[in-house]
Amino acid sequence: MNTATGSNNVAVGRAAGLNLAGGNNIMIGQYGGQNVTTGSNNIEIGNQGAPHDANIIRLGDPATQRKTFIAGISRTAVAGGVAVMITNQGQLGVATSAARYKENIQPMAKSSEAILSLKPVTFRYKKELDPEAIPQFGLVAEDVAKVDPDLVARDDQGKPYTVRYDAVNAMLLNELLKEHGIVQEQGHRIHELEATIAELKSAMMQQQKGMKALASGLQKVSAQLELSNPTPQIAADNQ
Repeated sequence: MNTATGSNNVAVGRAAGLNLAGGNNIMIGQYGGQNVTTGSNNIEIGNQGAPHDANIIRLGDPATQRKTFIAGISRTAVAGGVAVMITNQGQLGVATSAARYKENIQPMAKSSEAILSLKPVTFRYKKELDPEAIPQFGLVAEDVAKVDPDLVARDDQGKPYTVRYDAVNAMLLNELLKEHGIVQEQGHRIHELEATIAELKSAMMQQQKGMKALASGLQKVSAQLELSNPTPQIAADNQ
């Protein structure tokens, strides 16, 4: 029995919007949105919805539809956009970087060192996924999970499904900045050593000049001494 009491709703299909008490909903397909009760502003197409749905769009039934094809996306260039992410429940969204959505913000410090244990691989997807066997480059989710479980996304059964490459990129940046800091510090120390070596060379040159001057002075003194001391004469023996 249809117990819908909401207003401004559109329901097309057997038992669509069966229990609606909210308003401004669009329910299409057999049993479309039949589970939605007081929610409003929903679009449920080929999906039964959930009791507390509000301001939600659901397309298709996860238990039935396994692939999605949407025209107008592939080969369409956009600028200034962000990457779209998806949860293991099929919810689309983007990863926000704004501080107002975060808590317990801390420097990454040594946490990023986990990526140094990752092992990038080359591979090809199985033929049922990619008949063309295009060469791929990346990581194996199961291997990454052994290094750091937080770097993988899991399917609805809790098994590693894919790698959170966005997190890997952030960790790579942290390691790069750390290495950059080390290189800068080494450059600073090298500059100090070069300055010290230059000072030592200058001191050695001054010392060498002093030694040459001293040697020259000693030679002059020696020459003067030789001139001031007459050569001893040996008397001839005429006896």
